[in-house]
Amino acid sequence: MRLLLVEDDLMIGESVLDLLRDDGYAVDWVRSAGMADSALASGTYDLILLDLGLPDRDGLELLRALRARKERVPVLVVTARDAVPARVLGLDAGADDYIVKPYDLDELLARIRALLRRSAGRAEPVYEYQNVCINPATREVTVDGQPVLLSAREWAVLEPLLARPGMILSRARLEEKLFSWKDDVNSNAVEVYIHGLRKKLGAQLIQNVRGVGYLIPKEQGSAQ
Repeated sequence: MRLLLVEDDLMIGESVLDLLRDDGYAVDWVRSAGMADSALASGTYDLILLDLGLPDRDGLELLRALRARKERVPVLVVTARDAVPARVLGLDAGADDYIVKPYDLDELLARIRALLRRSAGRAEPVYEYQNVCINPATREVTVDGQPVLLSAREWAVLEPLLARPGMILSRARLEEKLFSWKDDVNSNAVEVYIHGLRKKLGAQLIQNVRGVGYLIPKEQGSAQ
């Protein structure tokens, strides 16, 4: 999953960036509303972590502009503004969740996972598909109840596909979920990780739609 971190404080930004990358997310970090606008114009994100006290423009203005453009990306406001009216204002401006600094890092990660589940149309914390089960909170994967070890980037490919069976994701979209701005992108990286997942989880789990991308097919009888 690819996240956009909008945070002007250097120490906080560096610590959150390290936390998110250690947890397997691809993260782009910007320190102003203007830079956030540029990032959103050039890339697609699964979630935005938004500070409100930005140097060039209030984060609420950025949030309102985002929602005025009908963009539905989940937004988690991360701010020191702890008064109830400020929280109400942020949520009514279009934030999906609101967490106040200083916050517990485990809680931040849990809120991110919850928002990503909701945006995928899921409520259950564990994803199951046929004989494959994944737990986003622990990054545990099992096949027929037996644990399977995945690399961080194999996980980054598998999770969005398994979260939405039946949805085709292009190679470019999967690359966006795998790599941040600073990463070197190998031209066949996605194919390499797909090959590894098929060996570990079953050759028929991830299907190739020629010229379009990859998907995990819906299970028969599934309403998703």
